[in-house]
Amino acid sequence: MLSTAERITKLAGKAIAEFDMIRAGDRIAVGLSGGKDSLALLHALRALQARAPIDFTLTAFTIQQGKFLGPLDGLRSHLAELGVTWEVAEDQPSLRLVNEGVEHGCDICSRYRRRAVYETARRLQCNVIAFGHTADDFAEAMVRNLIYTGRVKPLPPVVMSSKNEFRLIRPLIYVKEDWIRERSTAALFPIVPCACSLKETTRQSIRGFFRQISADNPHIYGNIIAAGVRTWQKNVLTTEAPASANNFTKVNAEDAKDAEENG
Repeated sequence: MLSTAERITKLAGKAIAEFDMIRAGDRIAVGLSGGKDSLALLHALRALQARAPIDFTLTAFTIQQGKFLGPLDGLRSHLAELGVTWEVAEDQPSLRLVNEGVEHGCDICSRYRRRAVYETARRLQCNVIAFGHTADDFAEAMVRNLIYTGRVKPLPPVVMSSKNEFRLIRPLIYVKEDWIRERSTAALFPIVPCACSLKETTRQSIRGFFRQISADNPHIYGNIIAAGVRTWQKNVLTTEAPASANNFTKVNAEDAKDAEENG
């Protein structure tokens, strides 16, 4: 029987192979938010790197926007033990907003973070950025977009940034947060929460709804993900490359924008 860590790694590997997320020679920057999901992703990628048939490099980064509720020292020592280099990038525009007490919404924070993520990946000379979005994130985004935009807009598992500079990947698309929570507890992940995680949001309400209906139908997440992937694949542009089960990196501009906003 697989351990929780092995199950997460196996499912991440499945997503990477299915959607052609990682290729030979890639330099991958893993975004660490201070939470359990991104740390679980880094551990899975590290395990896959050790036995992958291709060579790729890993580095990690964290964007400091002034909202962490504790020091990052524990994370630094954890990554040193894992053997992964790590950079903390302080985003000065975000820090000014916090230090000056300027009221701002999630949209501003997200836009500032996206810019800082790209600047950091560029400085690290990486061509791939990996995010720790899980099956729960994917399902929640599908329903949220359906309710508030009237459109079926899934998070793309893999997509090129709007200027085709970076490949954005989400290897945990098949991994449920319950498994990551179990993994985090067992491995004593050094979690550093963000103040934003304490806010009551629409996302939490939707996830509460999922928990209720999942009690009677354990296939809820799998069904939503399957529907989302099929919808996303229909939007993939294949005019510049031959059709292939693993060639899904060309997407329309709208999908690229959605991926960046949710990154």
